[in-house]
Parts: sequence; structure tokens; C-alpha cells
Amino acid sequence: MPEAAETRTRGPYRTGVRRREQLIGIAMDVFGEHGFAGGSLRTIAEQAGVNHATLIQHFGSKEGLLTAVLEEWDRRTVENGLIDVSGLDYFRRLPEVMAAHRDNRGLLELFTTIAAEASSPAHPGHAFITQRYTSNLATLAGHLQEAVEAGDIVHLSPAQIEIEVRLFTAVMDGMGLQWLLDPETDIHASVTTYVERAVAAWGGR
Repeated sequence: MPEAAETRTRGPYRTGVRRREQLIGIAMDVFGEHGFAGGSLRTIAEQAGVNHATLIQHFGSKEGLLTAVLEEWDRRTVENGLIDVSGLDYFRRLPEVMAAHRDNRGLLELFTTIAAEASSPAHPGHAFITQRYTSNLATLAGHLQEAVEAGDIVHLSPAQIEIEVRLFTAVMDGMGLQWLLDPETDIHASVTTYVERAVAAWGGR
């Protein structure tokens, strides 16, 4: 009897998870095209073939849906090759991570759009974007410090490391934007060139 009850529970649960993933995917497209302000819940619901109440049931609010979308973008970015690397290898993997956006243009468009909009503290995505940048800078700094401690590069002070990782972040964001504006941009070669120059400047090998 308990086993049968568990089986009945799993079916609806899996269906709910798939439905939630579908809604997030549609919201990604809508927010990516129209931004948060222009992307309405009505449009998302119509494209998903559900009513407004279904979206609220899954995400609580439009802001909750936006957070779910941004979290999904973040998860996919990390899974594109950054899970099992550290130190200088982390930086050397970044060209592949950036190149992977070519298969997910909508996600990069979404993040770029929301990041710009969320510069305002009043934007519902402000806290998420701020935290993501803080976390990303800390992750880069950690890997650069690891490279210093391993003797793979010359000594860099905490202040120098902070500058280097901010430059890295600026290059990644900038190259992503340039590619969105001009798909002919060789994003992989450009980021590879920057990584190689940075590692050389750090005395890396």
C-alpha cells in the first residue's frame, strides 16, 4: 500500500516539475525579447496555453517568475563546463563557456537585458543580479588566489586580484554584448586571446 501511494505521488509531481520547466522556458523567451517590464504574465500564459492563475500558483508573482528564470540561466551557465575545474584551468575554460551562448542566444539576451534594467535598486531583479555579480567576482578571485598559492602565477595582492577579476567580468559581459549586436563576432577567439594575455601577464605557464 505505501509503495502504491508513493507511485501515485511521483506521477503528478513529475508532471508539475515538467510544467514548471516549460513555463520558465517560455518566460525566458518573453523576458528576453521584451525585458521584464514589457514581458507580461498574460503573454507568457497565452504562449504556454495556461491561465494567469497557473503562473501565480507556480511562482507566486511576476517577480517570482523572473527569479526562477534568472536562476535557470545561472544554472545552465555553470553547467556549461565550470563544475570540475579550478585555478588557471577555470579561466582557460571561459572561452568555451562564452561560446556555448551561441546555442542559447535567448538566455544571453535575457541576462544582458535584465542586468541593465536591474541597475536600478527598484527593479525586482536587482537583488539577484547584484548577488550574482558579487558571487561571480568571489569565484574568480578564489580561483586566481588558488593559482597564486599553487605557484602557477606570480604573487598578486588581494587588491590586484580584485582588479583582475573585475576586468575579466567586464570582458565577458562586453564580448557577449558585441556578439549579440554582431553574430559574426568570433566570441571564442576573442575571449581566448584575452585569457592568454591575462595568464601571460600573471606569469602563468
